[in-house]
Amino acid sequence: MIDGVLTQMDGMLDSWTPNITLHHLLRVLQTDSGGIELMLALLAAVLGFFFSKWLSRRHFYSTATHEWPFGKYLLYRLLFPLSAQLLTQLLALGWQVNQGRASVILPIAATLLFWMSVIRVASAIVRHALPDGKLERNSEHLLAMLLWLGFAAWATGVDNLVLNWLESVRFRIGRNELNLLMILSALLWVTVIMIGALWVSKLIERRVMKLGEIDMNMRFVITKLSRTLLIIGAVMVALPIVGIDLTVLSVFGGALGVGLGFGLQKIASNYVSGFIILLDRSIRIGDRLMVDGRVGYVGKITARYVVLKGLDGSEVLVPNEALIANTVINQSYTDKQIWISLPVQVSYDTDLELAQRLLCEAAQHPRVMDDPAPSAFVVAFAESGINMELGLWVRDPENGMMGLRSDINLRIWKLFREHKVQIPFPQREMRVINPDAS
Repeated sequence: MIDGVLTQMDGMLDSWTPNITLHHLLRVLQTDSGGIELMLALLAAVLGFFFSKWLSRRHFYSTATHEWPFGKYLLYRLLFPLSAQLLTQLLALGWQVNQGRASVILPIAATLLFWMSVIRVASAIVRHALPDGKLERNSEHLLAMLLWLGFAAWATGVDNLVLNWLESVRFRIGRNELNLLMILSALLWVTVIMIGALWVSKLIERRVMKLGEIDMNMRFVITKLSRTLLIIGAVMVALPIVGIDLTVLSVFGGALGVGLGFGLQKIASNYVSGFIILLDRSIRIGDRLMVDGRVGYVGKITARYVVLKGLDGSEVLVPNEALIANTVINQSYTDKQIWISLPVQVSYDTDLELAQRLLCEAAQHPRVMDDPAPSAFVVAFAESGINMELGLWVRDPENGMMGLRSDINLRIWKLFREHKVQIPFPQREMRVINPDAS
């Protein structure tokens, strides 16, 4: 199968490039016409580069590349090779009309640009199939390097030698005789099919996440189920291609069941719990949770854990099983508004009704809800003064509480000073009895 694919590729590329040897190419480059062709090829590459840069600045630099859809990113990557290849082929056609003979260097340059387009298409698929991050970037660079090495092997004629050597390395596993070419071709097909499945699942995820009429948790369920089914389908397709009988899955399924029963029950439990959380919508993205005394906001829900981002910026990975089996306080289950209180103490000679009005006036803030309105309470008669408390509802707790508390406390301090309301502090009197006694 690999030989057939390579034969078809050779036929397509041979129709683009003249059938010349490396020695002949070097002789052509030493002539005046060869130098002119090389200069024309470089001119086409430079013009294609600046033309692609101009189009990029005009149409593609509005957002970051990782936020682009697949079609836009692919077009961005193909601007330079396609424009330079078109210019090179036009120059080759003009050369043939003007000189009365076919060009040698320009078709080779067009072939190189065509292969660059193929590499960038494959790299774009890999980039959008794999998760964002370092793995995605490294895989893209590794694939480009391997494809360029494959092209160099084809251009120099080394590919047949390499394929023959791989096929000559044989060994037996049981009754089956294998060689390196079969193993590498099997790995290649499995990789291609799996990347294709991941790419399709990511396209489905992007489309589903844009459906605003569907609940966010249901969108996560659809994307995770589609990815799981596509990966399973890719495995079912890849195994027969590489010559593995699907009946081995029965043995593998039994072994997997035993493994889940003994060592993988936690992983299976977290996976099932993740789907339960998404389906019953008890926890959603942006909810404010209190888990084991820690308060944070749900930033991400995966198949194994929930990312809980604390108010200090730290992130905790909470296993899904813990959210199902334990008590979790969801402070934004019905709505995200929460109630907070600010304690304050006034002296015993204070007009308490005035102090209550001043506290409610200090709570007039854009982030504080008007309905229900802030309320002030007389809590207790303490040792140094009267304890009061200001209660209010916050409409956007995700923006933090420290700044809001500071603003309201400053307003309380200013209003109390304006109206001569004193905030007491602990005082101690010392009396010396019988100071003359020794």
